[in-house]
Parts: sequence; structure tokens; C-alpha cells
Amino acid sequence: MPSYRSVCPPLRTAIRHALLCSSLALGGALPVLSLADTSAPHAYQIASGPLAEVLNRYASAAGVALSFDSAALQGQSSPGLQGTYAVEDGFARLLQGSGLRAVRQGEGVYGLERQPQQRSGNGDVLQLDSVTVSTLRSDTAVGQTSQRVTVIDRQQIEQQLALSSDPGQVLSNLIPSYSPSRQKMSNAGETLRGRTPQFLVDGVPQASSIRNDGRSSYTIDLAQIERIEVIHGASAEHGGGATGGIVNFISRRPEGNGVNQHAGVSLESDDRFSKDGLGYKMNYRVSAQQGDWETLFGATWQARGAFYDANDELIGVAYPGEIQDTRDHDLMFKLGYWFDEVQHLQFSANHYELKGNNDYVPVLGNRAAGIPTSARKGDPEGDPAFNENRQYSLSYSNQDLYGNVLDVQLYHQRYRGQFGALLSGSFQDPDIAPVGTLWEQSRSDSEKWGGKLTLRRSGLFDGLLDLTGGLDLMRDKGEQVLVQTNRSYVPPSTYDNQAGFLQGDLHLTDKLTLMAGVRREHSELDVDDFRTVWGTNNAGGVSVTGGKVSFGKTLSNYGFTYQATDWAQLYGGYSEGFGMPDIGRVLRGLDEPGQDVESLLELEPIITRSREVGLRLNFERVDMELSYYESFSNLGERLSVNADGNYIANRERVEIKGYELTGNWHLDDRHSLRGSYAHSQGKSDTDGDGKVDTRLTGLNIAPDQYSLGWQANWNDDWSSYLQYNYYVSRNFDDPRLDFDGYALLSATVSRRLPLGSLSLGIDNLLDEDYFTYYSQSARIADDYNFKGRGRTFTLGYQVEF
Repeated sequence: MPSYRSVCPPLRTAIRHALLCSSLALGGALPVLSLADTSAPHAYQIASGPLAEVLNRYASAAGVALSFDSAALQGQSSPGLQGTYAVEDGFARLLQGSGLRAVRQGEGVYGLERQPQQRSGNGDVLQLDSVTVSTLRSDTAVGQTSQRVTVIDRQQIEQQLALSSDPGQVLSNLIPSYSPSRQKMSNAGETLRGRTPQFLVDGVPQASSIRNDGRSSYTIDLAQIERIEVIHGASAEHGGGATGGIVNFISRRPEGNGVNQHAGVSLESDDRFSKDGLGYKMNYRVSAQQGDWETLFGATWQARGAFYDANDELIGVAYPGEIQDTRDHDLMFKLGYWFDEVQHLQFSANHYELKGNNDYVPVLGNRAAGIPTSARKGDPEGDPAFNENRQYSLSYSNQDLYGNVLDVQLYHQRYRGQFGALLSGSFQDPDIAPVGTLWEQSRSDSEKWGGKLTLRRSGLFDGLLDLTGGLDLMRDKGEQVLVQTNRSYVPPSTYDNQAGFLQGDLHLTDKLTLMAGVRREHSELDVDDFRTVWGTNNAGGVSVTGGKVSFGKTLSNYGFTYQATDWAQLYGGYSEGFGMPDIGRVLRGLDEPGQDVESLLELEPIITRSREVGLRLNFERVDMELSYYESFSNLGERLSVNADGNYIANRERVEIKGYELTGNWHLDDRHSLRGSYAHSQGKSDTDGDGKVDTRLTGLNIAPDQYSLGWQANWNDDWSSYLQYNYYVSRNFDDPRLDFDGYALLSATVSRRLPLGSLSLGIDNLLDEDYFTYYSQSARIADDYNFKGRGRTFTLGYQVEF
């Protein structure tokens, strides 16, 4: 999506002249505001909060009346307004980036309307309607989709970052049906609606098509993110991998005119303020716009200390990788140029690295006895685990190409993810070291080249039809290597994908819209001849004949929205998602001689079919959404753990169903409540008779969850946020995997200062003592019996200048 600048000064001048003429004509008959009141600047100190609340407070302070539909502002927030402004200038500042503008409807009365999505003739850029969901290629507006969509805005991200920098925790707190965070570098087992979501950064897929190592949510720092768009349920919007939905991290964009800078620092500690538990984070951002050019640079640096549980004991470390005792940095750069009023070109680059310090070794727990896995100072085997991601993209947008909107994106991504060292039977080789003595670690390498083209046309046949079509291309080269002995664990492989799609929205009436689309996927996997490592399933290594495997699938979706009343909307639909199984796990696990790649049933793609029906309610101060969903795949993928502790991808029928309820209640101009409840259940066919018979474990599905959040703006300077999450106990077919449930309460308080703002966050405020959901419900292992973090403090300071 292109960046957009504020309404130009000549436009504001024209508005003022129009107001002057109107005022003279009215002769001051209305007592609400005189011309002098409208034009003269006044000082304002309006606190941050939901955009609707901030606008109401500003209108009251300015002495004007404001009329607007609160549904149009759903999910948007505002940093508030500090400084001296005329009425129109204050509205323009508050609405910057919202896609809306204030329009005078009478003396002292204003309303809101959508901004044109183009640039003015003198070079300034008008705001684009940002209530649309860019992850949907048709740019459908929030609240007008045939399946559930969640948009996490910047204010919500900031609230969560004041508590934790863990992306998994942020997503779990704000997305119904998303699994509780593992609090590790790996997000394997963190699912959305019981299936793996596709993670994107600005529309670029993050997971490797060859070897999904469960690190996709750790490829960019959340301080660089403007918002997070989530599509719930199977989707083919961006190709393979979205069998559970899409989580798209939308990065920040240049903002405002001239030069704008931001700096922040935060300190983190356990409640004993242990020296080795201290951590810090610094971030800096500068954006500038001058003439036709715009640019942004952002940088973050972070060092995390060790994690402690509620008993002030060190939390154990795991070989897949940790976020405790790590350091990371993220550098982001954007450069944009406007050719004219509607054409925009932008280059962006993001370099992210998260690396362990390797200061601790695990201390084995005892799951049966309830003894958690812990850690102690030491020198672990091997090299530190790390995530390293380099992403570059070049995007071009034309908002009026013969009446069409054209978006083109080219991208390149280079990813490396290294695991910690492990004494695994799969890594042993008597030609290298005596069996049982070889410590080894693996690294996933992936390099993607790709492009996306999207063409949209709205208002065809006198406004009856909107069409969106496009083409996606991607090549992904990947391999998994054993670092210490330089062996190939997963052979070098190339995955090519081409897809074309067409989507249409048919507006039958003002209330009823029908949506339908089709996408044709063609994929090819090319693997050379290879030999598995000696320790694979104790087979001594087998030779496998390589080859090319091709797949062609046509995916469809259809749905509707029906605006039954001004405050009630029904929606529903059917969608299909396309995903490849974990190719690396399949190839490295082959243990029978004489096999060839072209005949492997395990490489068949996963087609997930999802059905959903929902209800949206929007009242003056209350909005709610209830959705019920079902999904099934005839040849799905269920993860389990074998005797060596390795994940196994089981290809079998999987069925999942559940419902999600969310609501927001704006109690008054300063207080609001957010609540949600999510329930899901799923089974798989483990005996191959075509009928599902075994309940999915916590490795695949989330627990039921109640969430409640209370935002309070006590005055223009003080605000607070209180958050409660309750994860409900759950039983599984294996009684050893029973989940006891737990509840977490967290809080933040912030104070606006004469320069900048100060915040204090307390995560796990009541110091709840609990084992993580993953440890209780996903894996039976003494070395994975981890407790969750105890009470944690985060003190932060942010300043804009």
C-alpha cells in the first residue's frame, strides 16, 4: 500500500474561504461558533484513545457539533492532539491516516466523509481510506467481508508492547482462536482456528515452502509495524500456506509533512529485579517528505535477560531456540517517489536478526512429578540459535490506469533459521563419532524471489460489479543443513508456484452483496537425487531418487453480506486454502530403500475447505461480532512427536469447528471495554477408515479462551489499560496431555509529560504460577515441561519530535 500525506494547505485555505462566505451569508444567526472562533487557533490537550472518542472530545473542546457513523471508525485509534490549531486544522491532524476528512455541514456543525485516494495537483497527497483491508486483494472495507477479519491497530500494538515484546503473546491476546504463546523462538504449535496460519510482512510470505521451521512470526520487530491484519479461516488470497488464515504485518509508512522523528527506550525486569533478568529496548524512527520524495528509516535494538517463573526460578531453555537471553536488532528503510497525482513507486528493505547469547544450559524436569524444566548458567554445546531475515521489495501503484487501480510488487527474501545443538538419534553417524556422542544442530535456509500483480475495477455496470484479478509468481530455493558436520539434512530443493485469480463483488441491492472468486494454483517441486543421513529412524541412511512433482489445483470461494438493519449485518461464505505439507520433514524422514520423490503420497498438497456464518452488530456505543466456522481437509496434516522428540507430519482427514464472539463497549468518552470468547474443537482420522476419531492435541488446537480489556483515559495526561485472559481447562484422549487451565491479569499505566510520555506495564500482575499450554497439552517430555513467566515489569519512555 502506498503512503499518503496530509491534506494540502491550499485545500484548507479553500475550505476557510468557503466557511467565510457561508458565515457572511448566515449573518451570525447561529450562536454556536462565530467565524473568529472557527478560524482562530486554540490550544488543545486531547489524550490518545479510540478515534471516535478522541474526535468527540475534540469537537466538545472546540465548541462544534460533529456527526459521524461510529462503525466507520471501528478499530482505528488516535494519538490525540497537543498544540494550537484552528478547528479545521485540528480535524485534519486527528484524521490524518484515517482515510476520512471533516466537512462543514453548517455553522458549527461538521460531518465526516471519505477522502479521495489520489494526489492533489500541487504535489501533496490526500489520505487513502485506511479502513480497507489491504491483505484482501480487493481492498474490501472492514465490516464488509464475508469472513471474519481482525485489524489490530497501532494503539493496540503499543498496549501489548508495554507488557511484552513476544509476537506470539500479542497475537494470542488479541486474536480469538489463536493458541497461547509458547514464549519461545519457535511458534510451532501456535495455530489459528486449529491450523497453521500464513505469516506475511507487507504481503510477502515468510515461511519457507521447503522446510517450515516454525519461526515465521520472528522476522520483523513489532515496533516497525503499523497494524496487523488477520483473515480468519482458510484463504487463497496470497497463495499456499494459509490453511488456518493469514496474519499480515503491515510495516510503518512515512507520515506527516517535513521531518518527523520518534525515539523510545524501555527496561524490563522480573519482580526480584535480578541482574541476569534485566533487559532493555531502544528504538528510533525518522520519516521525511519533501516534494515528490518520501522516506523512512527505523531501527530497534533489544537485549532480553533470563526469564523467571512465579516461584522466582529460572525457566528452562529449549534447543529449537529461545527469546530469553537473546539480543536482536531490526533496520528498516523505505524510499518513495510520486510520478504524478496517482502513480507511486516505493523501495523498502528490512533486516532483522534475533540471536541467543548461549549463557544457559537446561536442567531436566520431571513431568510426571510436576517438576518444571529449569536452567542454570553454563556453556551449552554448539553455536547459538538465531533467526536472520532479509527482505526487499519494490512496489508500484497507479490509482487511475484507465479507470483501474494497479498494484505491482516484486520481492526478494533471504532467511536463515538455526536451531540449538541436540544429542539426537537422528543426527548420529558412526563414521563421524561414536553413536550417542555427536552433538549437532540444524539450520534452515530459504531464498525467495517473487512478484504480485493486482488489477481492480470498481463500479462496473452502473455500480453493480467490482472486479479484482491478478497474477502471483514465486520461486523458493531451500535446504536444511547440519551445521557442525556440514551435512545435508533436507536436500537442496526448488519450489516454483504460479497462480492467477479473479474475484468479484456483486452489489445486488443497497443491502445485499454477493462475493465469488476463483484461483488456479500450479506448483512444481524439483529435488535432486540424495541420501538421508545415517541416523534417520535408525535406518543407516537410504538413497532416494529425485525428480519433479507437479500439482495443479483450482480453488474457489463465495460468500455474502446482508445489511439487515442499520445496526445488524449477516455474513457467510465458503473458502478454500492451499498448502504444501512440510516437505523437509517428509524428505529427511524417508527410511525405505528404493523410494523416489515422484511417487510420494506425503507430498500431496493440503486443501482445506472452510465454511463460516456470522453476525455483526453496531450500535452507538456497542459493537459485537459472532461467527461460527467449520473446516475440513481430506488429506490434512496433523503434527505429533515421535520417540526421538521430533515432529511427525501425519497425513489424514482433519475436521475442526468452533465459534468466536467479540465485542466493544464505549462506556463514555474516556472508558471502553473489549471482550471476547473463542471455542474450538477438532478431530482427526488416525486409523484410516475415513471417519475422524481422535481429538486434536494442544500441538494443533487452542484452548477455549475468555478475554477482557479495559481502556481508561482518566484525564488528558493519565491513562491505563487492564487485561484479563482466562484459558479454560481441556481434556484429550491421552490423559497425560490434560490441560489444567490458567488465568493471567496484566496492566499498564501511562503519563503524558511536557515532552514525551512515560509508561509502566506489569505482565502477569498476580504472579500466576502455571505451566504453559504447550507444555501441558502438546508434548510429553521432561525437557519440555516449561512454566510460564512470572510477574514482569516494563518501564518505557517515548517521545515525538
